[in-house]
Amino acid sequence: MEREPRASEAGPAAAALFAWGANSYGQLGLGHKEDVLLPQQLNDFCKPGCVRRITGGGGHSAVVTDGGSLFVCGLNKDGQLGLGHTEDVLYFTPCRSLLGCPIQQVACGWDFTIILTGNGQLLSCGSNSFGQLGVPHGPRRCVVPQAIEPLREKVVSIAAGLRHALAATASGIVFQWGTGLASSGRRLCPGETLPLFLTAKEPSRVTETGKVFTWGRADYGQLGRKLESHENWKLDKQGLSLPCPRPQKSTPSPLHCLMGATEVSCGSEHNLAVIGGACYSWGWNEHGMCGDGTEANVWAPKPVQSLRLSSGLLVGCGAGHSLALCQLPALPALDQGSKVTGPSPDATEDAKSQEAMDKEKLEGKTTRISTQSQSDTCRNGGLVTEPL
Repeated sequence: MEREPRASEAGPAAAALFAWGANSYGQLGLGHKEDVLLPQQLNDFCKPGCVRRITGGGGHSAVVTDGGSLFVCGLNKDGQLGLGHTEDVLYFTPCRSLLGCPIQQVACGWDFTIILTGNGQLLSCGSNSFGQLGVPHGPRRCVVPQAIEPLREKVVSIAAGLRHALAATASGIVFQWGTGLASSGRRLCPGETLPLFLTAKEPSRVTETGKVFTWGRADYGQLGRKLESHENWKLDKQGLSLPCPRPQKSTPSPLHCLMGATEVSCGSEHNLAVIGGACYSWGWNEHGMCGDGTEANVWAPKPVQSLRLSSGLLVGCGAGHSLALCQLPALPALDQGSKVTGPSPDATEDAKSQEAMDKEKLEGKTTRISTQSQSDTCRNGGLVTEPL
């Protein structure tokens, strides 16, 4: 069969969602629970071009579409997926309890989820053992998203840490609740977006000029640079039985290799960034969440090679896994005169003739070997030694 494709038939560039890293609870949405060291493309659960936000928590993930739909997967022991039950989910599944309620943003903590609706209302679900749901005198857990009533102001941005949460209002005030609260207490500009897991440990920040600043802990390379004292710290630690201070940097410092960054996201100890369309990763890599095919920590930001042909659009991190929405390269257009052909009838007949000749030669050789073997059997005690 043959046909002559036209150049106009070349497929347009499409977006695709990739996931990699820790997957003990199915948080990558790939249908299994094995860790993944290289980015894997997810099967379409929604149109990738319609994805607005992607994020992850301790063992679960969430995707928000342009239409305001929320898809979730992964660990659900405390109802953090908001699906009305506590069974783990291996594929991205729509949160049906929120149908008809457009979602603007989602922040995933260790075992809970904070949800911001289009009208500025806050919802929460999951564990409430440390008050992280923002519901005074609430239950120990909630399996269906419930409103955080005490917060009356319109919220424009949210973030979640290990067991605490932040909410920024249109007036620039930051509310926080739960345990292990970040100590900065700074005010935000209206509409400003906080990166996932923004805590006192290892926050990353993108400025209007595209500079990325990092500060905090550095023992896994999460600051994107090796501190001068790191090697000395490593030697001291080996010689002491008592715990010693971890490498850290209190002053925010820019990562010049990430100038022009448009997206950044923090996991518990690793980071993702988008610069010039390339997806960069660095930091803790025990579960392969840096996407370089290894489990060795990455001490400086470097491109995720498996995604080098795709343009990064959005990135999101969980505690030990990563997600990225990428623009796939356009399919090459075929020349006007090129042809896509199948095997011709003549070629098929030639193949059949050659097959028959080979079969005939093989049968002849087998007959000769069988005849010769009668005498060889007597000489060698039954073992045929003539080579083919």
